[in-house]
Amino acid sequence: MAECRASGSGSSGDSLDKSITLPPDEIFRNLENAKRFAIDIGGSLTKLAYYSTVQHKVAKVRSFDYSGKDTEQDHEPPYEISVQEEVTARLHFVKFENTYIEACLDFIKDHLVNTETKVIQATGGGAYKFKDLIEEKLQLKVDKEDVMTCLIKGCNFVLKNIPHEAFVYQKDSDPEFRFQTNHPNIFPYLLVNIGSGVSIVKVETEDRFEWIGGSSIGGGTFWGLGALLTKTKKFDELLQLASRGQHTNVDMLVQDIYGGAHETLGLSGNLIASSFGKSATADQEFSKEDMAKSLLHMISNDIGQLACLYARLHCLDRVYFGGFFIRGHPVTMRTITYSINFFSKGEVQALFLRHEGYLGAIGAFLKGAEQDNPNQYSWGENYAGSSGLMSSSPELCPTQRARSGTFDLLEMDRLERPLVNLPLLLDPSSYVPDTVDLTDDALARKYWLTCFEEALDGVVKRAVASQPGSVDAAERAEKFRQKYWNKLQTLRHQPFAYGTLTVRSLLDTREHCLNEFNFPDPYSKVKQKDNGVALKCFQRVVSALDALDWEERQLALVKGLLAGNVFDWGAKAVSDVLESDPQFGFEEAKKKLQERPWLVDSYGKWLQRLKGPPHKCALIFADNSGVDVILGVFPFVRELLSRGTEVILACNSGPALNDVTYNESLIVAERIAAMDPVIHSALREERLLLVQTGSSSPCLDLSRLDKGLAVLVRERGADLVVIEGMGRAVHTNYHAALCCESLKLAVIKNSWLAERLGGQLFSVIFKYEVPAE
Repeated sequence: MAECRASGSGSSGDSLDKSITLPPDEIFRNLENAKRFAIDIGGSLTKLAYYSTVQHKVAKVRSFDYSGKDTEQDHEPPYEISVQEEVTARLHFVKFENTYIEACLDFIKDHLVNTETKVIQATGGGAYKFKDLIEEKLQLKVDKEDVMTCLIKGCNFVLKNIPHEAFVYQKDSDPEFRFQTNHPNIFPYLLVNIGSGVSIVKVETEDRFEWIGGSSIGGGTFWGLGALLTKTKKFDELLQLASRGQHTNVDMLVQDIYGGAHETLGLSGNLIASSFGKSATADQEFSKEDMAKSLLHMISNDIGQLACLYARLHCLDRVYFGGFFIRGHPVTMRTITYSINFFSKGEVQALFLRHEGYLGAIGAFLKGAEQDNPNQYSWGENYAGSSGLMSSSPELCPTQRARSGTFDLLEMDRLERPLVNLPLLLDPSSYVPDTVDLTDDALARKYWLTCFEEALDGVVKRAVASQPGSVDAAERAEKFRQKYWNKLQTLRHQPFAYGTLTVRSLLDTREHCLNEFNFPDPYSKVKQKDNGVALKCFQRVVSALDALDWEERQLALVKGLLAGNVFDWGAKAVSDVLESDPQFGFEEAKKKLQERPWLVDSYGKWLQRLKGPPHKCALIFADNSGVDVILGVFPFVRELLSRGTEVILACNSGPALNDVTYNESLIVAERIAAMDPVIHSALREERLLLVQTGSSSPCLDLSRLDKGLAVLVRERGADLVVIEGMGRAVHTNYHAALCCESLKLAVIKNSWLAERLGGQLFSVIFKYEVPAE
């Protein structure tokens, strides 16, 4: 732990000379590799942004170099695995109180090594106020950026790159937060930034925006008047007072003026007729809490009405609210939402942002990084390093949190390629990848959180076993356990912390935490072995299929796909079987399958379709390594190719559980081609194309796929999409509407889920869908 001294007063009345303990590994991470800085200093909070390179381990696969004939022995694996260091880019955003600015700048200076830039981009009023201090402490020249430009750039960036960034707030519903999916076209919108005053900006494109109005009655007004009325000088303490107050003791309501006659006017009796209206005539002292609540209502209502009028004037139906005034405070969000709904009659939507406090810092960073063109990449929130909405991460120095509540983090990783919508989505703007919203479904949430907690020991054991030569594997695995456990506890209490809670987000958070502690692919050895075993069976399986008549073969191919999907190490029911019975194989898996009729069974309809003309091109999203891809997917691919259908086989870009990765699929396809002339010629003639999805998740988000895959799907005119696996076809995409034919196949390997769907363990989903004409 590093000791830093603060020059200002701490929260809770700490004296000036107390030192603050900052956990450097958690808060200012990767500082020694920082390349560029930006800072946004408001009236009370400082937001620091920096871009750093992060070194982490990756598991690489490579074909053995066989010269001449294939001399592979039975005991030899089909490829070799090596763990290598790779460098990726990460954006860090840290938010802290201005009280600690000197301590934090000192800490940054002490841990700063070889920064490539000699300039720090700065925005906000503090860019002027603290200019000399920053230049002196960091030895970097302060380059001031326009506040409004930074805000817009930051807002566009988070709306494009962070799924579930925007939410509507509904006080009396459960949950209170309703998150929006990433809309492919975010423009136009209205941004209402509530700082000391209010600025209202119409945003039409990435670079075209216009300041159209504002008000001097904003956050500073609440703070100033609040201080005069309550003698409370701290903004957050004022908000706390307001949350405990009862505004009706101070405000004059419609029913106070009209009595019961308000109903004849068509007005609610509880509507505020006059803010602070009772204070002129009432002969009493008002409590600080009631006055603070009345003041908060007055200012929030005023801002909501103003925003609504500007939205209607400019024909806009989406209004995003940002700025330090909101701070995720429920009373503020509720009042603004009520005001917008009331004055627009529900036609304008009030939206809030999970990271609204970072918009200026993000924009300032982007202004300074234009030569790197960060907008040509896609970015993803790193759940391992980010604090959740309305929660301090439990892992951030718990002993200090009670005193300062200071630090809040957002981390974003730069992805290899731009991610875009699958062109075959029927309506990208209404597409929701996840089947069940755990934020909404308390029973499912409790089950899945417990499920992930109980699986943690197994994941830790697997992670350690995957690195037998590492002396610190057990120690790192223990750190992973603690971090992921803390995340799960945060989500128990605040399921909305990272947006909509889903099985997908729980799995992705686990993968992020594993990567954080250098476990890039805990299943790499398992996959290597499973692929080797399955390759040895390929010719026998294909010969047996070829011996069947046409109709028998179609059912056998589908059963093979389903049996292959049983081999999922992410499912406890399966991993228990695979751990205890090493002889469990393809034929045993077929016997596990539910007999027809299946739980969801449109096989008859699919068979009829196969009697018609061949599809032009099939896009297949593969799931697991080993038996699944080699004995399930490839024979199915082979049959489609034989019918004259081109095939695009899409596999994960990076590892997750025992899912097959793109690089593994290249080696597997090469080995199969050496045994099978159909696959060999299809690869050579590019009728079979292997591509990566851009994802490293056991689930599948069709709105964030590799741009190269999307281009290929368009070029080849794909008219059939096959999605296999529980993660891809049940937890996600079960309800996905496509504009072409689709097959969604999975075996249910979780007894709770099977029961909920009305089936049993190893029930089958075979869902063939044709879009409505």
